[in-house]
Amino acid sequence: KTEDFGIVKVDATAPTYLVEYCSPNTNKPLHLGHIRNNLLGYSVAEIIKASGKNVKKVQIINDRGIHICKSMISWQDYGNGETPESSGLKGDHLVGKYYVEFDKHYKTEIEELVASGMDQKQAEKEAPIFKKAQETLLKWEAKDVEVRSLWEKMNNWVYSGFDMTHKRLGVDFDKNYYESNTYLLGKKVVEIGLEKGVFYKKEDGSVWIDLSDDGLDEKIILRSDGTAVYMTQDIGTAIQRHEDFGFSNMAYTVGNEQDYHFKVLFLILDKLGYDWAKSCYHLSYGMVDLPTGKMKSREGTVVDADDLMQEMVDTSKSIAKDLGKLEGMSEKQADELYEIVGLGALKYFMLKVDPKKRMMFDPKESIDFNGNTGPFIQYTFARIQSLIAKYNSEISDIKLVDINKEEQNLIKQILDFPSLIQEAATNYSPALIANYTYELVKEYNSFYQNTPILNAENKDVKIFRVALSETVSSVVKNAMRLLGVEVPNQM
Repeated sequence: KTEDFGIVKVDATAPTYLVEYCSPNTNKPLHLGHIRNNLLGYSVAEIIKASGKNVKKVQIINDRGIHICKSMISWQDYGNGETPESSGLKGDHLVGKYYVEFDKHYKTEIEELVASGMDQKQAEKEAPIFKKAQETLLKWEAKDVEVRSLWEKMNNWVYSGFDMTHKRLGVDFDKNYYESNTYLLGKKVVEIGLEKGVFYKKEDGSVWIDLSDDGLDEKIILRSDGTAVYMTQDIGTAIQRHEDFGFSNMAYTVGNEQDYHFKVLFLILDKLGYDWAKSCYHLSYGMVDLPTGKMKSREGTVVDADDLMQEMVDTSKSIAKDLGKLEGMSEKQADELYEIVGLGALKYFMLKVDPKKRMMFDPKESIDFNGNTGPFIQYTFARIQSLIAKYNSEISDIKLVDINKEEQNLIKQILDFPSLIQEAATNYSPALIANYTYELVKEYNSFYQNTPILNAENKDVKIFRVALSETVSSVVKNAMRLLGVEVPNQM
């Protein structure tokens, strides 16, 4: 059956793979970097699933810490009770607004202290608003009722905003882990590590591991005041996930600035005696740049995911209107098409690049209808649907016919698809799927232009060529689905 050609059915006995992606902070909206992260993690999970494995998508939400407290006190002091409902802002944008507000007041206070004779470093610690944030964090850790209640309220605003972003981007999760639940997990492991002699205590009471024999350095595991560092939490969370899912492999989709962190994490888990540590993988990726001056965010620094998605849909709309590609469509159909083409362009352009490479995302280039882009592939798919509709008969009774060079090439490429899925899964690489699809579509377009299909020399050849076209469109649909990209029947 061509509709699931290349996809291996998952059976219950297949190994379980965990893929972590997104994992945001709850003090601001998702940004451009999160888009690459989400698309990469989601696509890798879908590809691994298509290769016949059980897959669970997870994220760890960084919902505690000083950065959250900054938004909280800023909202308390300057928010006048503003809510997502009263402001018309998405919850994550509202909380992000107060995080920016905190920074503004913090800078002013530092400048005032420096002007009165204090040195810069001291002023950063002594600024009243910063001290207030630190006090709020201590109250949070002491489970202060008022602080916890505000924390929950503001985090829930952020989660509803994140949900809307994820839904539009087309990504989902099987389980969310929250740092507020997991930050204590690692502390238990510290005791085990000390007993085993894997960790050691310094005079000030802090706990460390010495990895110099492994070509790395000393790493702190627990601060002298007994508070956890990120490494402690990651150790605890990994162990918790293994208890939850008994996975055979776990991939962390995290930027390449954390390469060293994950080397250390996997080594520590290994030294603690967890044999599954060797099956943990860091799906490392490069930063995303935008052409300068192309997009400014509200804060003037990072570009919001929501703004970028909207810009892509708007661009798709203006291009479609210019090209006059909307004949016979209702307004609702046209709006759906702008969404599919705009977001398809974004996803495909992000995923066709090898994850490890730093990339330049150019919105205009990504939505070009010619070249290695999502819209070019979507347009070819729609063209095949139109051809099948014109044929307007059942595609059956396919006979062997003499095939030309272009048909041979197409058949060869189609037959490569199943092994390509396996290769992409092994290499955690959506780029392999994306570039395969582009090559297949290029080959099909050459066939379409040079070979009569509906006007073929006889009925058998016509049926064969229509069937071949339909098979190409099924492979394109399956491949694009693995990238999270929809293909429209009409364009």
